[in-house]
Amino acid sequence: MAIAPDDARQNASHLYRAMRDFVQSMDDTLPGKFEITREGIVHDMMAPVKQHELTVLRLRKRLEKVMPEEIVAHTGEPDVEGEPEGIMRRPDVMVIAEEDMEGDGTFDPRTLVAAVEIVSRSNPDNDWVGKTRDYPLLGVPVYAVFDPRTGTGAVFTDIHPTPDGPRYRVDLQCTGLQPGGGANLRTAVTSAVCTDAHC
Repeated sequence: MAIAPDDARQNASHLYRAMRDFVQSMDDTLPGKFEITREGIVHDMMAPVKQHELTVLRLRKRLEKVMPEEIVAHTGEPDVEGEPEGIMRRPDVMVIAEEDMEGDGTFDPRTLVAAVEIVSRSNPDNDWVGKTRDYPLLGVPVYAVFDPRTGTGAVFTDIHPTPDGPRYRVDLQCTGLQPGGGANLRTAVTSAVCTDAHC
């Protein structure tokens, strides 16, 4: 017996809402952050938290120095959610127009100018693989990732269709970056972000 497409979508939506309810109930209970992908719930411990947060802070400050006043490099909540896609992510840094932050609920991913991630030591594939799959599916135009373990990073842009769904083209790869975000990554992210009409 085949399942009708509408039934499959309804079941997927029900499963997504159940995962979202679980994630929201765990957010203040367990350390780290929880995200939802099509494969299920991702629990990222972000260890060591102190160094990770310092790197995020430095990168956010550097970005905000060069962006227009109405664009902010936001860290923290709320999440970026694409309920139809069954995905809820919390980027380390969200580049977004301040006016798009108004209102209640999660951020619409299509309002982000860029998402920036500092690779977590506890789950690097989440940033290098999962998010390069999820962010273009959500319509986030620019994704930048910095890996303090290796001193490398990349900026992904140019969402295009593939047989596996929307994907990015690797716009720029950076090497020799220092923890805290190097000038190369800042320049790459700024260049990618500032090709948008906001800049």
